[in-house]
Amino acid sequence: MLERHIADWDNAYTNGANIAGGDRWPAAWVEPAQTFRDALSADERAQFDIAYGDRPRNLLDLFLPEGTPKGLVVFVHGGYWMALDKSYWSHLAKGSIDSGYAVAMPSYSLCPEVRIGDIVREVGAAIGKAAALVEGPIMLTGHSAGGHLVSRMVAAASPLAPDVQSRIRHVVSLSGVHDLRPLINTGMNKTLHIDETEALAESPALLRPVDNVRITCWVGGGERAEFLRQNALLSNIWTGLGATTATVVEPDRHHFSVIDGLADKDHALTRTLLG
Repeated sequence: MLERHIADWDNAYTNGANIAGGDRWPAAWVEPAQTFRDALSADERAQFDIAYGDRPRNLLDLFLPEGTPKGLVVFVHGGYWMALDKSYWSHLAKGSIDSGYAVAMPSYSLCPEVRIGDIVREVGAAIGKAAALVEGPIMLTGHSAGGHLVSRMVAAASPLAPDVQSRIRHVVSLSGVHDLRPLINTGMNKTLHIDETEALAESPALLRPVDNVRITCWVGGGERAEFLRQNALLSNIWTGLGATTATVVEPDRHHFSVIDGLADKDHALTRTLLG
């Protein structure tokens, strides 16, 4: 019998140090993101720093396809709710843009300035702002902490307005953290300040999905065991609560490369998101 017990919670949720050459990220995203922004800006298909709230980081970028958008994709970044911003990920809009969809990428306030529950409400406001700018169906995707946040948008007590909620066609959580309770045991909780009450209120896996949810939980095959478990967890639970779910473990991808497919309109990840 093979038993499992996690003794080192920090290691269980540490990504970079457990990836060969992992110290290349997030810096490796900066240049391709800037190149993409420059190209779309030159083509007058980019709008930067659109305000969606009152806090300094309540800003989103909007990238437009050629012609009328078929709908809207919103990408929510990761960074364990305490790091990074929208500027690192711009190039990941390319797959959806080339498929004819507009893409919004928001920044949001970070812990410890705010709590995770506050970030949930900010992301809801960002999606509402983007939805007012682009007509049609909405697809949500996010990475790591962003996977948690987009999943939270289609869980009970969602911050989304009903008219926005009804437009959501698909959610893809990439390496999402769907149960916050294990993070209480990590050193990063000195910054996040998650307690049991907040974990119960803001963990998608501990909440019911809203009606008619379609969600794909997607993770890299080379990720930490906890991310593989968290990925399967939400799909498993929400299947039993009436959601339409899928689980994907993409071979030969780690926590930082699992998002790469979004930059390619022909990659299975982009096709799944938009399909």
